[in-house]
Amino acid sequence: MSRTTSLLMPAVSAAIYVAAVSSAIAQTTDIASPSIAPARECSALAGLKIQDTTIITKALHVPEAPPGTVRPLPRYPDTVAVALPSNCLVNGTIDERVGVDGKPYAIGFAIALPDRWNGRFLFQGGGGLNGTVRPPIGAQAAGDVPALARGFAVVTTDSGHQAAEFDASFMKDQEAALNFANASVGKVTSAAKAIVGLYYGQSASHSYFIGCSTGGREGMLASQRYPQEFDGIVSGDPAMRTGRSNLGLAWANAAFTEIAPKDASGKPAPSEAFSVDERKLITDAILDTCDGKDGIKDGMIFDRNACRFDPAVLACTSDKHDSCLSPVKVSALKKAFSGPKNARGNQVYPPFPWDAGVAAEGVSIPGILVTGGRSPVGPPYRESINLDQLEDAVDASGMERLTNTAYWTNLTSFFGRGGKLLFYHGWSDPWFSPLDTLDYYERMARDSGGLEQVRTTSSRFFAVPGMGHCRSGATLERFDLLGAIVNWVEQGKAPDLVIASGPGFPGRTRPLCPYPKHAKYKGEGDPESAANFACVE
Repeated sequence: MSRTTSLLMPAVSAAIYVAAVSSAIAQTTDIASPSIAPARECSALAGLKIQDTTIITKALHVPEAPPGTVRPLPRYPDTVAVALPSNCLVNGTIDERVGVDGKPYAIGFAIALPDRWNGRFLFQGGGGLNGTVRPPIGAQAAGDVPALARGFAVVTTDSGHQAAEFDASFMKDQEAALNFANASVGKVTSAAKAIVGLYYGQSASHSYFIGCSTGGREGMLASQRYPQEFDGIVSGDPAMRTGRSNLGLAWANAAFTEIAPKDASGKPAPSEAFSVDERKLITDAILDTCDGKDGIKDGMIFDRNACRFDPAVLACTSDKHDSCLSPVKVSALKKAFSGPKNARGNQVYPPFPWDAGVAAEGVSIPGILVTGGRSPVGPPYRESINLDQLEDAVDASGMERLTNTAYWTNLTSFFGRGGKLLFYHGWSDPWFSPLDTLDYYERMARDSGGLEQVRTTSSRFFAVPGMGHCRSGATLERFDLLGAIVNWVEQGKAPDLVIASGPGFPGRTRPLCPYPKHAKYKGEGDPESAANFACVE
């Protein structure tokens, strides 16, 4: 079985497109979708000014895109496996101005308005530090059938500045920083809903938000700060407190740097702290300890609570190191994965779990043993760190306070009007520990009537074994939480499980179970089929 994931998705031929889409949608949502035609011409939207500060700069009718011709995200080379319907693609700006640094600023957005609309609206979350208006498709956590292919009107935004994915220079400008932190979500939602109503002659029947990483954080703040705007929200691998997560990565990076070889310039190379063979040794040891706890050894760890891996089992007892690790490497592993503690002994950021994807290679975002604990916005290595000083600097950071969504657990307005909130997180995420998201979920549940009440009425959390950041890794990364959230909002059917598949294990399906349950093999039947697994506590 492959422990790395090919990101190339085979295209579906045009001849079987209609059957494929109809079958996929039937499996992912039980709700019959209406087919609403536009009330005006697409070109008539161009040049319109909406709500005083919103300008529609372009409105172009786009023909159907055959399967395999559209790429949903710039980071990933795979394409959408089904056709995307003809639609009116609207581009616009909100609050055009010149910033304090003399640069032009505006909140850029794009909204796809399908010719046959299902009456639903979806806000597609961003990624990194945003800065780019990505294609409005709604592919995240939607299985093989994106929201646009199902008939949703989909909006996406750059959140208020134009720059490369991790270019933070916009933060010099107060309004740009505020837009990135939270304000753009409210502004774009208001403008996009107005455009939807103008184009179709009626408002959306239901509104949804789906995002991962920065988009996951944006989904959280949508539930916290805009509780009246959305009926259902899916938040994946949320970058909800990046200052703290960067402390966790700096801690791991320093541990790996201590044992790392030097590169050609004499600098430590923490991404090479463990050789390819040692990474396999570590992964195999984790699986040997934890894999069978869910009833079957299959390269995936579902029973997370039963996983009690200790890297000390790999310590060498002689000078031969071909099937063991030196004591210093064992110590570095323990330190990196245990998470940072300050001088007072307080846990500054949660540990990173032991999982099958910690050494995933050949994927868009490799496992933490391959990245060397490097943050996407941090330095290449740290020979040493003063954790207390770094913690103080993070706590004093204005942006950390603006973007931090980890401590607002009062969702009474959102839940009170029937809002539903789903979380998911890759258990091998090398940038944001899934234990941090789980901690938020447990605190939010405690403050909202208790875990059982929240699971029954409002919110569920899904762990994805082996998955890295938002996708990729030794995992099954394709699952349809879009259909799940629609069914819960519109039919009251809470997702007791979600079926996952993916190229990491061709031909295999597994149920993802809502916390605190996990998938367990029933002991008989095809072990590659989700039908032979049950969700148990």
